[in-house]
Amino acid sequence: MPRVSFPQVLQRHVVCPPVDVDGTTVRQALDAAFAVYPSVRGYLFDDSGALRQHVTVFVDGQVVRDRRTLAQRVAVDARIDVLQALSGG
Repeated sequence: MPRVSFPQVLQRHVVCPPVDVDGTTVRQALDAAFAVYPSVRGYLFDDSGALRQHVTVFVDGQVVRDRRTLAQRVAVDARIDVLQALSGG
């Protein structure tokens, strides 16, 4: 089962430790994680269902390039890391 991990900064606001989920694509895995942690979706996706600009998704250390559909296939043992950009100086 792919493992989805959310950024530490997000975990200060909502409980969302790493979770093992079913899914063969990034989108399916994230949707399965949102079924466990529904409040996380709003932090990562906008109202139209698009990944927020400041959010990046990695699969096994590689950036997911297709941010619109997140249709990239994932292996059963994939590690999906969701990161948020930090701003400020």
